[in-house]
Amino acid sequence: MTRARMMAFILIGVAWAIHARTAEQQPPPPPPAAAPVPPILQNYKPVVAGDLLKPDPGDWPMVRRTYDGWGYSPLEQITPANVTRLQPTWVVSTGVTSGHQAPPILHGGVMFVATPSNQVLALDAKTGQLLWRYRHRVPEDAIMNHQTSRGVAVYGDKVFLAAGDAMLVAINARTGQEAWAVQVAENKQGYYMSLSPLVAEGKVMVGTSGSDRGIRGFVAAFDVETGKEVWRVYTVPAPGEPGSDTWPNGDEWKTGGAGIWMAGNYDPDTRVTYWGTANGYPWTGDRRPGDNLYTSSTLAIDVTTGRIKGYHQYHPNDSWDWDEISPPILVDYRRENRTVKGLINPARNGYLWFLERTDGPIKFVDAQPFVKQNVFKEIDPKTGRPDVDPEHKPRTGATIPYCPSIWGGKNWPPAAFSPKTRMIYIPANENLCATVNGDPQIRGGRSTLVLSPGADHIGEVQAWNVDTHTRTWTHQYAGSPTWGSMLATGGGLGFTGGTNDRKFHAFDASTGRLLWEFPTNSGILAPPVSFMLDGKQYIAVLSGWGVDSRVMQQRLDLQSPGNFPEVPEGGAIWVFSLPGI
Repeated sequence: MTRARMMAFILIGVAWAIHARTAEQQPPPPPPAAAPVPPILQNYKPVVAGDLLKPDPGDWPMVRRTYDGWGYSPLEQITPANVTRLQPTWVVSTGVTSGHQAPPILHGGVMFVATPSNQVLALDAKTGQLLWRYRHRVPEDAIMNHQTSRGVAVYGDKVFLAAGDAMLVAINARTGQEAWAVQVAENKQGYYMSLSPLVAEGKVMVGTSGSDRGIRGFVAAFDVETGKEVWRVYTVPAPGEPGSDTWPNGDEWKTGGAGIWMAGNYDPDTRVTYWGTANGYPWTGDRRPGDNLYTSSTLAIDVTTGRIKGYHQYHPNDSWDWDEISPPILVDYRRENRTVKGLINPARNGYLWFLERTDGPIKFVDAQPFVKQNVFKEIDPKTGRPDVDPEHKPRTGATIPYCPSIWGGKNWPPAAFSPKTRMIYIPANENLCATVNGDPQIRGGRSTLVLSPGADHIGEVQAWNVDTHTRTWTHQYAGSPTWGSMLATGGGLGFTGGTNDRKFHAFDASTGRLLWEFPTNSGILAPPVSFMLDGKQYIAVLSGWGVDSRVMQQRLDLQSPGNFPEVPEGGAIWVFSLPGI
């Protein structure tokens, strides 16, 4: 090595030593400044119990706005006389495809939106400005049959998300930062979540899906402040527990199903919450003899203790995949000169059930089909137990036809109730039947979708008077099924999407007359909501087709090629209002 090169290396070494010593003496760089909190979030008022018990007319603080599950807004500014002037105020992409099934949640001018893939957005409800975005990261090998979310809950200064990997997450409503997260169940055992949480009495309640993977369903409650579990109640009883005799064969109760897909409704007077349960595992009931409580049921659960106080099972030994996951709405109705403290459920099995709630047991009142149904010969007028035709009950080693299809007369999209019209509004699918082949190798069944011969339509919106239990009007969709959740308003309107033409619809709630339609970027599955800011009423809904609606559309197109083409997917939040107000 030459003398010059040696001197160069020495000088380089000295320079590095000086740099290292200088770096050691310098203070560490300051952390990056936190993004400023927008004024609307600085002024965000925590949600208190009274905000949920009696919401401000302009807010929408939970999935169906009120604990009774009505899906009703008392706002009256938008009416049948002016709804034709309704137009978009703002539209924001969620950045996610697949089925968007959550309603926007509104409190204090802030909109919280859950999307597929475990994402929550906070937006300025007036302008659509994004305030923060939260993403829950899940393991790459997480088990999730559905990536969707059916909404968030709000309480205090937190937003609660039931994440797909069976984690319950509390998010700071002002910053979008995670406050705490707890594991609800072991995802690797088949448990996952897509429901919205329910908050009541200082508890946030959730349940887990996974009935088709052999889980044992449950509802659990957690402290809203700490995430500590308060109670857990299983929807399949263990030996010795009430109902365990309906699982007479060995250890089948351990994998019996009865999962939870949707948050319950709640009666503050009795402190009882009502939850719907899913199908049994495997599908065909001959592989798990007995009534199999509490599959395909509504459960009455004490919010304080978690004890099951009552139940109604819509069809024992479910073999049709008619999981009755929708919670019944709490409506008091008239029967034989008395007022019944009611529960009303347009069920997946195609019957409209009128039940009676108490501080404990659930009593049967009456039921009748609202779509074509060939499985039940009759309903016992005292108990409500159906007499099942064995020729239409799937079993192992046979291919059995039945109506309605596996997706039911009404699937998960919720109905709505208007106290002004005394009507319940049902998104129904008529003329769809199914066959199930009882294959023991694949959880018990292979299904097909069958369009009834001569069918001139599928999707319907039905309106039933709850006091006379008669259908008042029906709107038919000639070229589409419906997956449209319902909204009823004090202005005398009903709003829904659900059709494969991507349109958002408004009906006269009294007559069923279609008054207004607007095409969105994709099909609408999510429940619409209404809110008010600065004296102006808005209608908001998420557009985003996918999941079961996509599968049904594909199967219909196989039967009738070209008549049920693919529906564009891609999520967006749409907000509408009347101009000039």
